[in-house]
Amino acid sequence: MISKTREFFNKCVRVLRVARKPTKSELKNISKISAIGMLIIGLIGFIISTIFTILFY
Repeated sequence: MISKTREFFNKCVRVLRVARKPTKSELKNISKISAIGMLIIGLIGFIISTIFTILFY
């Protein structure tokens, strides 16, 4: 149990050493893509809800 925990923390430390802070342009692109994805998923849900309301009301 202790060796598995130690191995997990070693992997975490290795990931943190490789990780870096994103630049402003990377952060902007990630935000845009996430917002577009949320809008698309919301639009699909709204359309499905509207269709079910029309068909079964």
